[in-house]
Amino acid sequence: MGAPLRKLSGDSDCKNGTCPTLWGTADGKEYVVQGYVINDPERLAQLDLPEGETAVMVPVAVLEEYFRAHR
Repeated sequence: MGAPLRKLSGDSDCKNGTCPTLWGTADGKEYVVQGYVINDPERLAQLDLPEGETAVMVPVAVLEEYFRAHR
């Protein structure tokens, strides 16, 4: 089992359940990004993801909130 996660930043406009969120491991060694699944074949082709990897879309505000708080 990996290190426990802690919420670092989230979508402040979220009105229903969990929304795009930036998580960090308690040991500070990794980040987890929760976002919207990318289904657009053209975008997926641009990413050329290897097997076992995926990508998600995250609103700019989620990452900006985190980095603004950590300057």
